[in-house]
Amino acid sequence: MSDFTATIAGAYATDLPALDLGRAVHEGAVVAQAPVKLPLRMVNRHGLIAGATGTGKTKTLQGLVEQLSAAGVPSVVADVKGDLSGLRDPGAADGPAPARQAELGLPFAPTGYPVELFSIGGIGPGVPIRATLSDFGPQLLGKILEANEVQEQSLQLVFHYADTKGLPLLDLSDLRALLTFLDSDDGKPELAGIGGLSAATVGVLLRAMVGLEIGGGTEFFGEPQLDISDLLRVAPDGRGIVSCLELPAVQDKPALFSTTLMWMLAELFETLPEVGDLDKPKLVFFFDEAHLLFKGATPAFIDSVVQTVRLIRSKGVGIFFITQTPKDVPGEILGQLGNRIQHALRVFTPDDEKALSSTVKTYPKSEFYDVAELLTSVGTGEAAVTILSAKGTPTPVVHTRLPAPASRMAPTDDVAAAAAASPLMAKYGTRVDSQSAREMLSARLEESARLQAAEAEQKAQARREKVDGAAAAPAAAQAAAPAPAAPKPAAAAKHDHKKAAEVAGGGAGAVGAFLKSPQGRALIRDVGRGVFGMLKKK
Repeated sequence: MSDFTATIAGAYATDLPALDLGRAVHEGAVVAQAPVKLPLRMVNRHGLIAGATGTGKTKTLQGLVEQLSAAGVPSVVADVKGDLSGLRDPGAADGPAPARQAELGLPFAPTGYPVELFSIGGIGPGVPIRATLSDFGPQLLGKILEANEVQEQSLQLVFHYADTKGLPLLDLSDLRALLTFLDSDDGKPELAGIGGLSAATVGVLLRAMVGLEIGGGTEFFGEPQLDISDLLRVAPDGRGIVSCLELPAVQDKPALFSTTLMWMLAELFETLPEVGDLDKPKLVFFFDEAHLLFKGATPAFIDSVVQTVRLIRSKGVGIFFITQTPKDVPGEILGQLGNRIQHALRVFTPDDEKALSSTVKTYPKSEFYDVAELLTSVGTGEAAVTILSAKGTPTPVVHTRLPAPASRMAPTDDVAAAAAASPLMAKYGTRVDSQSAREMLSARLEESARLQAAEAEQKAQARREKVDGAAAAPAAAQAAAPAPAAPKPAAAAKHDHKKAAEVAGGGAGAVGAFLKSPQGRALIRDVGRGVFGMLKKK
């Protein structure tokens, strides 16, 4: 026992501000002289809280959030079951919580903490959190739409076009209008020079958007967008405010809430400046049901998450992923999680056996425990713990009995009333409908239709003028033709008659032929008219 106490106490001892993770357990007994502590400055090295259902993950998360708030560190938590809203209320003065603290030799003081209750787009009680599509970006949207790589790349092309053309994508109706436009005869030439957009891809994306609209996307996407600085606030008494994202109303929409959490994390990454290592983090982000984020994700999406997790540490943000087994988290991310709190794993199937074997390999070897046996035998509210010490080195695995939360371990009584009383409700409660891509494209199409109609009218007018001109041409030609010859005087008729007689000398056949010709008939008419004129004159 003395070797155990000295080893564990030495590995976890720190003079720096720290989170109390409980007391070590050896051979079934609590060792009060071996406290297990996590230095505050190491919290931004990220962490994992894992374990089977019912082993105490949520209460562990609740206890960490309480201590962070007391230390002046705000946090963001995903409240999937609704239990964490009880953080705002003091816990019960009797029951299992004070008994657990007495067992660990720690005081128990029922305490409530400053909590801000949010909801996704106002689905369920809470201050609505919204985001614009432009800010959300094509990768996160592709994750919600379950897009493949080609479809995700097409979304990137569409977003790029919207940015370059100054078309704000605020909500799903804007994206629907833009996709429809780019698939039309007017829009297809717009992307021809940069790869184009296939009609099949547009069809798939539009159909997937229907599911997203029904699944909460209509409420979530839009304005006013959450100002990420509202997650970094502290209460007037100096305690960090807990931003609790209430998710019971969207439990059946896992892709929506997991990706929303990732968007919030990405916003923090893009907004916060580089600060290096701090004595305590600016914010700690607890990502519950983390496996939902990675299920079906494209390689590009995973790479983006890996980069965010790796680099956000230098911006003063710590991330804890909460899930059932470490294998739920991709290896590239798991390698970034220096602080592990592993609750019990249940082994009922061959797959469970493989999961246990994989988990054991991620922990340092221990001279005091068989890690595989430990992970299957720890009780509720206990865990196998290893962290990064203040020196940045992994500590030995230790069986730890965790402290009880000081706040209520059940939902608060009236989430809706608490959210309505928040000053943030005036800022985010009412949806705003600004001019965006949908209206701009509609105006553009109307103008295009007007111009096309005007051009068609001009062409029709030209055709009408051409037809009218063709009809007027014969009349003009007839008007321009020479008038019929006036009746010749008698002398002229005699002259013509004499000439005809001379021609007759050429032969009776020639005369007959001439008289039958048009010229001959005209001559006969003229002679006749002259004769009748002479008779009339006489």
